[in-house]
Amino acid sequence: MQNLKLFTERLSLRPFAKSDGPRVQLLAGDERIAQTTLNIPHPYPDGLAEEWIATHEDEFINRKSVILAICTKHDDKLIGAIGIMLKHDFDRGEIGYWIGYPYWNMGFCTEACRAMIGYGFDVLKLNKIFSRHIDGNEASGKVMLKSGMQFEARLSKHVKHRGQYLDLFYYAIFRSDYKTQ
Repeated sequence: MQNLKLFTERLSLRPFAKSDGPRVQLLAGDERIAQTTLNIPHPYPDGLAEEWIATHEDEFINRKSVILAICTKHDDKLIGAIGIMLKHDFDRGEIGYWIGYPYWNMGFCTEACRAMIGYGFDVLKLNKIFSRHIDGNEASGKVMLKSGMQFEARLSKHVKHRGQYLDLFYYAIFRSDYKTQ
């Protein structure tokens, strides 16, 4: 996994290093990140980032997921994370991501998502790649659309997040519809 690197015009996507832990905690620990994601806690506990990073190699080896740091290409500054969780029985993957608040609305997430979609189809040979967002995170839906996905479904009050039942919105792209971006 250490040799896995994806590059876009402005980004490099690379495996996380344990030394990235404090930066992950700083960025993912922002309340605005926890509000827009289902699996990132707030407050973000000490040591959690390092524990999470330590799982990536085994997940990759066991073909369960590919999780990469989103970094600016010119200085390798970590600005977020992107992963694809794999279901090989069905030749599909689910993309999940977050971008640190100072880097919102700059197109970084769309750029990273397009790169991961390309990796999923070209390298992993998936048939379908999908993603989802919770109600209230329409910006993530825009990322999915700009990445080539199409809206698939809305599941009403499907998850409980911070004491509220929220809708989930699903988007997907199929290999047959994928065009190199």
